[in-house]
Amino acid sequence: MSRSLGAARNLTDGPIAKTLLAFALPTMGSNILQSLNGSISAVWVGQFLGENALAATSNANLVMFLLYSAIFGFAMAAMVVIGQSFGRRDITGVRRAMGTAVSLLFSIAIAVTIIGWFFAVPILHAMSTPAPVIPPALAYLRIVFLFMPASFLFMLLQMGLRGTGDSVTPLIYTALNVVLCVSLNPLLILGWGPIPPLGITGSAIAGLIANYVALFALLAHIYRKDLLIRISRSELGYLIPNRALIRPILFKGFPMGLQMIVGSFAAIASIGLVNRYGVDTTAAFTVSAQLWAYIQMPAMAIGAAVSAMAAQNIGAGNWARVSRITHWGVRFNLLITGAAVLFLTAVNRYTVLLFLAPDSPAVPIAEHINLVTEWGYILFGVHFVLSGTMRANGAVTVPTIILIIALFPVRLGIAFGLTPQFGIDALWWSWPISAAAAMSMGIVYYLSGRWRRAHMGEPVDPTEAESIVVTEADHTAQLQPQSLS
Repeated sequence: MSRSLGAARNLTDGPIAKTLLAFALPTMGSNILQSLNGSISAVWVGQFLGENALAATSNANLVMFLLYSAIFGFAMAAMVVIGQSFGRRDITGVRRAMGTAVSLLFSIAIAVTIIGWFFAVPILHAMSTPAPVIPPALAYLRIVFLFMPASFLFMLLQMGLRGTGDSVTPLIYTALNVVLCVSLNPLLILGWGPIPPLGITGSAIAGLIANYVALFALLAHIYRKDLLIRISRSELGYLIPNRALIRPILFKGFPMGLQMIVGSFAAIASIGLVNRYGVDTTAAFTVSAQLWAYIQMPAMAIGAAVSAMAAQNIGAGNWARVSRITHWGVRFNLLITGAAVLFLTAVNRYTVLLFLAPDSPAVPIAEHINLVTEWGYILFGVHFVLSGTMRANGAVTVPTIILIIALFPVRLGIAFGLTPQFGIDALWWSWPISAAAAMSMGIVYYLSGRWRRAHMGEPVDPTEAESIVVTEADHTAQLQPQSLS
């Protein structure tokens, strides 16, 4: 039996620049919406509940990001396996990878949620969270733990769709998630009608409702449209982890996730240092972190697009195209991330005042942080794009080591080693310096070509593989940007 491609897109031929942008822009749109969600929530909390509540969400969100990071690598590894299977036109490999990933990630998500719930207080203390901030941070964090499984599975489904070249469907359902969360936040924080004012707890409850509704809506869409990652009733056996797929998803996914976990621990260590300088500095750091999320978006979206495109082309054995995809990814990062940095520098004070009152002592601190740190994300974007290509072939160990070196001996070494001499400025300057280190090491490793020797594991038995039929009309449509209508 064979099936059509449905909403999937072939990324193995056609104009590279156009195809890369057509895939990357919806991914960037999803990232923007997710960050807008967090930013708008931060605006509500900061403007109506004050600096202590804003600092509480900052500390809690770092923990949430750490838990999210524990799952991200496995979802990314699943996307690569799916992408390579799609490049080989192997629908069985696509759905087996999806089924194995769902089983593994759901089990891990439940375990992480339970552990996180019970260890929330020690974690907050380990971050040197100020005493006045701990009660609201704990109340917020424990509700966040309850929607972690939905958030994790939602992320996995998005990754699976992107592995098949569909970056528009994830955008649509991310928009649903954000609209729900943004709409519910003020109602639950301030109260409305019969709903009492719930404060910071209301913000967390809004996230819980939005994540579960978005997850079930996306699942319904996948089954209604019979998208490529859908597991039918006859394929429920694919939910039993396949031994041939467990290894690449776990052993390649762990270093991918470790990169985010390392970044989370570096951020937690950094905020521990920030917290020592008082609530105003913590609030300023929170505002800057919100803006950093936007600056990183182009590189993250382009890197994800490069990874998905490279995975399909590696599956198809088209190595010359992989190199061209990487070169275009680096160019787009320099152009788009550079433009974002210039824009945010020009409107620095105005962006800070979105989160803080004009007379807040945290305002000048946040402005200074932005001017020192933001340009470093142009350099880090180059490393992210190169890593996207390398992880598409299963080369994850060396990029992880590069990131560990850049964040710990370099960033935290500068931050903690030079703080006695230069104060908190040592921490701010450690950001662009560590980005330059990561970029330099990444370029050297990429140009060495050693990453090409890696692999994601063996494909499923070709005698069991179900092929994908691509009609001429499908082939033409796949190379066009997908409409949101």
